[in-house]
Amino acid sequence: MFVLSILLVLTAVVLYFVGRAQGTRGLKVGAAGALLAGLIAGISSCLYVMSAYEVGVPVTFGKVGGPMVSGMHLRSPFTTVTSFSTRPVDLNLSDKDVVEVRSSQGGVMEVELTVKWAVTPDKVVELYRLAGSEESVQTRLVQPDSREIIRNVFARHTSEQGYSSAREKINAEIGELIKERLAPRGIAVAAVNLRNVKPSTQLQSQIDRKIQQQQATERAEEATKTATAEAKRRKIEAEGIAQANRILNNSLSDKVLANQCIEAYKEAAQKHPVYAVPCGSGSKTPVIVGKD
Repeated sequence: MFVLSILLVLTAVVLYFVGRAQGTRGLKVGAAGALLAGLIAGISSCLYVMSAYEVGVPVTFGKVGGPMVSGMHLRSPFTTVTSFSTRPVDLNLSDKDVVEVRSSQGGVMEVELTVKWAVTPDKVVELYRLAGSEESVQTRLVQPDSREIIRNVFARHTSEQGYSSAREKINAEIGELIKERLAPRGIAVAAVNLRNVKPSTQLQSQIDRKIQQQQATERAEEATKTATAEAKRRKIEAEGIAQANRILNNSLSDKVLANQCIEAYKEAAQKHPVYAVPCGSGSKTPVIVGKD
């Protein structure tokens, strides 16, 4: 715009002198119009409008100026302004950008995480010196620092803690460390969301084998408990039978057996008139049992 204003002013000067030499009024009017357009273009080149939710860094001949907030600003025509958005931006570490980490046990896992960050307007000049542009902030600062912190945090935990028992603790730890790292650089981290932690194929195979071994061990322990309980039951049953036999053996005598024998033949004699049988151990005298 500034170059255009210079050209218009030069054009106005040429038209004026040509019109004056020839006495042509039209050229003089054209010169006045060109001069007016040149002045407007010159003034416009000195004005800069910063949009809402943006902050700019002016640079004049290599010298960095103070931050420019939203609104209209006067600047030198030789000043370039690099703008930064102050709206929150999501850095999604997933798909091809998924973070591969190792646990304290050496297991490999794939981590998907989202970092919500925004530029701090008061520190935009420092951020400009570090990154140079808004596009470079994420690729040169937020992304590499976040990946480094994620790997360091997971390296202090076991694989099981990483994908199950300590996920919330790990998420909070990663968020605090990223905030501490990026805040001095002019980047405010609003939230860190650990979306998914997936074991690698090799680690998943190891986990599956471990689960199968645990299940086999549990089945073996259950079978051992069942066999032990059955053995105890049989021992108790055998001891009970043996005890009963000892009691029965001690309580039986020849007279008792003879009496039981007679009673049994009495019952049998109800169907048959007479039995003549020996009864009792060592007895030689027949016992005649009648109907009555």
